[in-house]
Amino acid sequence: MKIFKIIMLFCFIVLFFIYCTKTDQVVVSTTAKNTTDLLAIKTITAPTIDGVVDALWAKASKIEFTPIVPDPGNGLFTGYIGENYPTKLRAMYDDQYIYFLAEYADKDQSQKVAPWYFNPSTKLWAKEGSSRAYDANGMMSREGYGEDKIAMLWNIDNSTPKFTTQTCYASCHVFTPYMDYSVTPSVYKSNSASGNHYTNGPNEKIDMWWMQPSKGLNYGKMDDNYQDYAGGQAITNLTGGNANGRHVDDVVVSSISTTWPVGKPTYSSDPTQGSFANTQNLKLDGTGATVAVPMYIIPSSTSNYIAMADTVSGGIAKKVTAVSSTGVLTYSGGSLDPNTGNDYQRLGTAANSAIGAKCIPSVVTTRLLNGRADIDCVATYTGTGYIVEYKRKLKTGDVLKQDIDFSSLQDQPFGFAVWDKSNYQHAIQPNLMLKFQK
Repeated sequence: MKIFKIIMLFCFIVLFFIYCTKTDQVVVSTTAKNTTDLLAIKTITAPTIDGVVDALWAKASKIEFTPIVPDPGNGLFTGYIGENYPTKLRAMYDDQYIYFLAEYADKDQSQKVAPWYFNPSTKLWAKEGSSRAYDANGMMSREGYGEDKIAMLWNIDNSTPKFTTQTCYASCHVFTPYMDYSVTPSVYKSNSASGNHYTNGPNEKIDMWWMQPSKGLNYGKMDDNYQDYAGGQAITNLTGGNANGRHVDDVVVSSISTTWPVGKPTYSSDPTQGSFANTQNLKLDGTGATVAVPMYIIPSSTSNYIAMADTVSGGIAKKVTAVSSTGVLTYSGGSLDPNTGNDYQRLGTAANSAIGAKCIPSVVTTRLLNGRADIDCVATYTGTGYIVEYKRKLKTGDVLKQDIDFSSLQDQPFGFAVWDKSNYQHAIQPNLMLKFQK
């Protein structure tokens, strides 16, 4: 009888703790490998957005997936197809914000996009390509110098029907064949040009979060963009594939063409965009041929970018005012001779391309403001990949329908993309789903 009572007491204690565990707390498994559904857990304490994995993240569930560079069909991603970047993604939220932690593989850090270099043979300045170059035999002739980037795409107000099943692929990315009206009679032509995102209907919009050093990351922000119709294929098929539905937040349609091509939208300029190409045209020795050269330099700098603040009065950047036939750049207070050493020249072979330590950035960057600055972001390169932490309000102050609204805590399909030292070639992971722990 005594043994029976002991057994009953033990069973009661076990059942009691099981009951408490089920009703008093939510246990989130962090060991089971999940590849599609990202559960954002509710947190009281917010993680610090600093590019360091806080202990707090150990409580969050995780999805693991491997974005792969696809073949979109027109040679757009040639030389990158099949490359992949194993990724882990976690999420948390509180009453105001949603937080993300992305960790992904990248063999080297690349932040200087299409930098200026000096060619000692031609005595001219030129920019590296932002994507790999290949010869007629398909052999790589030069490594690309684009940025390491990531992006997330979201379906704004469920406006894009195809997003439910296609996510990233719901907006066109390859220019379609088009009718060429520049000749008589007009002819139908294939289109091998690169592609721009645009949705498939006038009311469809996609939110695009874009982490890139040249636009925001160096100031602790992701660049908040959106995609829209841009006239769609009806315009693309007429104008040679120049429809571009990808825009930065705060840009809106300012007019719709009533003449050919009827329906093509014109967009307002970006009131917060201060970034610009670091380039200008000058005459050799003041009177010779016109050539392209950097507009600003920071003498002896190895920086990945030039900040807008560096270019104003009192800034450390110097305006280039002249270029000689031997490539020497003159600026107020001095000159830069790229013929001394190889700090400003191309290095390495096609298979092992490199650039001199002081090659000049091709972009002048500025802080993002207003709608473009909704997402705080810090990225840390570990030597083998990136740790990226970012946060955004569940519901922003957006009134233009350019942001995803998480405040309802409804499930949200999304896609994830990774760029590795490239301009537009990127790996894609579609058909992911964000869910909220209620």
